Amino acid sequence: MFQKNIYIERRNALRKFFKKGIIIIPGNSESPMSYEDNCYPFVQDSTFLYFFGLNNPNFIGILDIDNNIDYIFGKDYSIDDIIWMGPQESIANQALKVGIENFKDIDTLNSFLLNKNNILFTEQYRAENILTLSKLLKINPLEFNKFISEDLKKAIIKLRNTKSSLEIEEIEKAVNVTRDMHLEAMKTIKPGMKEYELTAALEYICTKNNCLPSFHTICTVNGETLHNHSQNNILKDGDLLLLDCGARLENGYCGDMTTVFPVSGKFSPVQKQFYNILIKMFNKAEEIIKPNITYKSVHLEVCRVLLEEFKKINLVKGSIENMLEAGVYGLFLPHGLGHMLGLDVHDMENFGEDYVGYDHTSSRSNLLGLKSLRLSRILEPGFVFTVEPGIYFIPELIKKYKSENKFIEYVNYDEVEKYIGQVGMRYEGDFVITESGNRRLGKPMPKTVEEIENILEKRN
Repeated sequence: MFQKNIYIERRNALRKFFKKGIIIIPGNSESPMSYEDNCYPFVQDSTFLYFFGLNNPNFIGILDIDNNIDYIFGKDYSIDDIIWMGPQESIANQALKVGIENFKDIDTLNSFLLNKNNILFTEQYRAENILTLSKLLKINPLEFNKFISEDLKKAIIKLRNTKSSLEIEEIEKAVNVTRDMHLEAMKTIKPGMKEYELTAALEYICTKNNCLPSFHTICTVNGETLHNHSQNNILKDGDLLLLDCGARLENGYCGDMTTVFPVSGKFSPVQKQFYNILIKMFNKAEEIIKPNITYKSVHLEVCRVLLEEFKKINLVKGSIENMLEAGVYGLFLPHGLGHMLGLDVHDMENFGEDYVGYDHTSSRSNLLGLKSLRLSRILEPGFVFTVEPGIYFIPELIKKYKSENKFIEYVNYDEVEKYIGQVGMRYEGDFVITESGNRRLGKPMPKTVEEIENILEKRN
């Protein structure tokens, strides 16, 4: 939790977008895993955290624009709660710490909203919040999204997209825990382990630092599957492991990084060849990222590097410009170069990528390799995001495109097929846009073949 003036300033900044009305920002409730009292780890709604700061369940925040008053509605602790939970600070006292003097019982919210006009809220990703707001506002929950405020959503995105120096400090803490998770994996990995055993070792670092994983850890020797959540393979010499994981601080700020490293401790010639191309792609992005250019242009320059390097080794042929226009790179890099990062690992994705990651300069493409580009817009100082180029030889996709003669004038499929089962990799770091360029967040991270092999040589 920040000092209360931070939350007051954030709410006042949001208030300036509107001349009248009532803004409702619900927090999350506990989410039952198998029955009511057996819940998933609690994760507060990030917009509620941003404006109200309280990391407990069952709150609703209100900004009364008409009367310039902020409220938190909730239910204070009863003696029954205290029996199970021990002594608790009153909600009213907690509210004061975020600059709110008006704590009200949640049961009075219905009467508070009675006869109020111009009530503003955004779409919700939790069904219970949809039902709660629908009941309060007497709307059909099946038509909930017809009543959301586009203006409120855009205002929240505008405020949250630009990170303050305090936020960047917190994100960097999460990035450094994430870094330690990756280094622990490199120091622990050995032939004969199961993927889930390695995951347990690296997630211990997360727990040790009072963090949760910022998303479901991807730890796999089948890196060609982009979001491979299976962790049952036994690691063996010759395998290349892809690790995509992150830490989420108690205050919600997230880290997200990906590394790839050989189980044996040494990259094979093929692994080394393609990994060096991957790092050239990453370095190109790091070299050109700066304010006032679009992230789509960075993505395409990274794809240019991929095609140029693949042409050198006879995997593709023809004009680079024509291949870029046709989207040939999507066969080998079907995902986008990165995404916003903050209180969510894909920051504010609940509001929609087209609102968070796009602006007037670009619209969503249908091309494979562009349609999954989460961040496309003009970059501004204070934006925090990931850079994660990848190289994948996806058997089913290669087979499909070859059978359809797709890109037949550009792709040497016989050569490409030689690497199926050998190449599935990406490398990811977290960046902030500065006034003149960019800065990678966190302590130095191993990147080159030599740096990674040096760590593996010293493993336990």
